[in-house]
This record gives sequence, structure tokens and C-alpha cells, in this order.
Amino acid sequence: MSGASIAMMAIGIIIIWGGLAASIANAVIKSKKSS
Repeated sequence: MSGASIAMMAIGIIIIWGGLAASIANAVIKSKKSS
């Protein structure tokens, strides 16, 4: 594998995990506001 494809994969993984973390944080904030 070339460096470019590894970099693209790493960026994709970071975006996916960033999205997951954002959605989890959003759910936590909403549950705290409602309580």
C-alpha cells in the first residue's frame, strides 16, 4: 500500500470516530438537559 492510501484510510477512520463521538456527546447533553 502506498502512503497516500494509508493516509486516506486514517482520515476516514478519524472522521468515522469523530462522528461517533459527536453523536454520543449530543445524546449525553440532551439527556442531561431533559433531567
